[in-house]
Amino acid sequence: MKEKFRNITLIGMPASGKSMVGVLLAKRLGYSFVDVDILIQEKEGRLLREIIEKEGLDGFLEVENRVNARLQAQRAVIAPGGSVIYGKEAMEHLREISTVVYLKLSYEEVEKRLGNLADRGVAIREGMTLLDLYNERIPYYERYAHITVEEAGKTAGDVVDELRAMVENRE
Repeated sequence: MKEKFRNITLIGMPASGKSMVGVLLAKRLGYSFVDVDILIQEKEGRLLREIIEKEGLDGFLEVENRVNARLQAQRAVIAPGGSVIYGKEAMEHLREISTVVYLKLSYEEVEKRLGNLADRGVAIREGMTLLDLYNERIPYYERYAHITVEEAGKTAGDVVDELRAMVENRE
């Protein structure tokens, strides 16, 4: 396997399926799975929404950037939070240790899949709508991704099959 394919990092909006696709892909490839949101909660001893409530959004983004920028993994599928793209050091590190895949989903589909934003620990600034957040993040996802997978009309299994084929074809 080419060196940059030793890990795969999935980026995208909340509800784009990073965790679900990540777990399935890791099982199919025999990789480990790293959910960075859970890693942050373990390291901080708090839920994401509690970090955001206590530290504010900027404080949470600093924690997220730090944890992702120091992440060490080998033969892993990595699923960071959707706001990881705001952390320059984190994204440079993830691009260095992995192939970054953008799971692209339409705004309408994101809106349909998402529940309560606060409960999910979504990093959104006061006064912003989900559409504002979507429009703000898309250019970052596109900039940092090595590969984009369009999810429209596909099941999680379809996306996993597509990614698995991509990885196996490049080994």
